[in-house]
Amino acid sequence: MPRYDITVTGRVQGVGFRYFAQLEALQRELSGWVRNEPDGSVRMEAQGDEESLHAFIRALGQARYPAEVDRVIPVELDEKSEPAKFRIVH
Repeated sequence: MPRYDITVTGRVQGVGFRYFAQLEALQRELSGWVRNEPDGSVRMEAQGDEESLHAFIRALGQARYPAEVDRVIPVELDEKSEPAKFRIVH
């Protein structure tokens, strides 16, 4: 299954964006994780079928107020085994 490292920039911390990402990932049955980064971005790894991953990436870019997404930067990674659920990590 394809796996992506995804960085989202903009006003994405302190606005519930990680919970939004988790909900979107769980609805698409993706595995992986999401966390805040020190530079103000949100980073995640997501793995699942290609169609679900592309829909997830599109949804991240369309997040609405109070989040303000500037960029969604997906980088394809090698597949690895992930826990079955998408989780928020600190």
